[in-house]
Amino acid sequence: MRRISTMIAAALLAGGCMTSVEEGPGRGEAPPDCDPELASALAAWADAGFAGAVAIDGNGMDCRVALGNADESTPNTDDTVFGIGSVSKGFTAAAILDLAQDGALSLGDKAGALLPGLSGPAADVTVEQLLLHTSGLEGEHGRDHQPLDRDEAIAAISGLASAFEPGSDFLYSNAGYSLLALIVDETTGSYRDYLAEEILVLDGERFGGFWDGEPAAPGPRAVGTVDGAPSTENGDFAGPFWAMEGNGDLAMTAGQLADWMKALFEGEVVDPAAVEVLTSTRFDYGDGSAEIPGWVSVGPDMFGTPLITASGGGGDTGHNAVAVWLPELEMSIAVTSNSEEVIAGDLVEAIGPALAAGEPIPMPEGHAEADPEELQSRVGTYTLESGGSYAVTAGEDGLEVAAEGADAVAAMFASADFTVEDVAAHEDLVLALLNGETEAGREEIEAVEGDIGEIEAVELAGTAEEQGELRTYVRFTTAGAELLGWYALDERGGIGGVMLDASPPAFTLVPTGEGEYRRDLVGVGDGVRVVFAEGLMTVTGPAGTAEARLS
Repeated sequence: MRRISTMIAAALLAGGCMTSVEEGPGRGEAPPDCDPELASALAAWADAGFAGAVAIDGNGMDCRVALGNADESTPNTDDTVFGIGSVSKGFTAAAILDLAQDGALSLGDKAGALLPGLSGPAADVTVEQLLLHTSGLEGEHGRDHQPLDRDEAIAAISGLASAFEPGSDFLYSNAGYSLLALIVDETTGSYRDYLAEEILVLDGERFGGFWDGEPAAPGPRAVGTVDGAPSTENGDFAGPFWAMEGNGDLAMTAGQLADWMKALFEGEVVDPAAVEVLTSTRFDYGDGSAEIPGWVSVGPDMFGTPLITASGGGGDTGHNAVAVWLPELEMSIAVTSNSEEVIAGDLVEAIGPALAAGEPIPMPEGHAEADPEELQSRVGTYTLESGGSYAVTAGEDGLEVAAEGADAVAAMFASADFTVEDVAAHEDLVLALLNGETEAGREEIEAVEGDIGEIEAVELAGTAEEQGELRTYVRFTTAGAELLGWYALDERGGIGGVMLDASPPAFTLVPTGEGEYRRDLVGVGDGVRVVFAEGLMTVTGPAGTAEARLS
């Protein structure tokens, strides 16, 4: 489970109040105790593609807002359960700090001394280094929803290489947090039981549970969206679960996440002394922010008040989550989402600055009412001179565009967090990986060829930002077939996510009027603008302008 951009997660700030939203098709549930002043703006975000929930707890507020649909026909409500992805790491960290407070372990203990059978570089890192992602452990120990038992997880983590001297640098590690979960499991007898009985429970009330397996998060579940289609990972994975234990395994409602987070930082989940350790144990980035166990601490310079945040998403459940604690206001804010058009981080980024200034939240830019006849008139396949193409279909509120070919994908690129130069660097690293220039690359090629047969050629097929990360698409050619896949790399060029047999990257265009459309409604300036005229589709964005003609 990868987390979405820290800067997106950090953008949500108090100073003003969230509200309910009018009930209606696709607009979810409207609890009566939320201030209604912002209702129309929040409803517009639902209309623009956000589906999920928002919850605020503290500073005199206890507000719950549900928006959009949980599936094709059922609205999201305050009871809808979402996978929270890497926000789960904050719960794992709480379990470790709770055990440390009880004297069962120390943050200075080496992992190998706490977990029999662990070897390799992982055995020599400390608990604190695992908590802060400074262990140097490089690579993944298992892919999401890959059956992986306890012994297999220990063996896989033992085989991970070290990117640097432990404690000297930062490298985000899902495997490191699964190792922490294994330590909890070894120390208490059961990782899942300890979380369920000691960390997820307060005053007899259960805060969610696990997305897959038991004890499961109770309640109706949102169906996520992955590459434009409903996710098939909806909580029925039979396990064993150690590929995601400790790093991205939990699920709950947005309200439960907001309430638990407030209870954590107010010393009700773990002892106040453990909370002090949590907030004071840090790796400073040097920009006013710091990694703390399970969270990121951000100073007041950017938004006027300090905050602590965590975010998760990018996994195959198709959910995203952002959690923010505002210590000076004693307020927690949680946003969860199950759509791709506007994910939790997008909504956070769009409304955060306005909330910080006490101003009305902005409406989505350039959003006009869709005319079904006009949408239908744009349907077809549009081909670039380079051979790339756009397959355009009509949706309920806009156009859906599947891009084939590197040039076609590149023209559609726009991002608040990544530049065109970032894309080029990412593509270079992916090609280096798949050309076998590193040991990790050679291992990946061997694994891919085990699935699809001997690779004869690898061709770039473009890069898109999806689920808060860059995904570079590649086309594999074998003796008998071609296969499209994508790779997302971590900060050091290791594999952060991969999918073989992927669908082409898809984009949603919303009408802005008079034959013009726009994608990327939030946080990206002008984003990408598309004009249809006389059988020509003209795409203009940060990467330049491309023209495709109706075939």
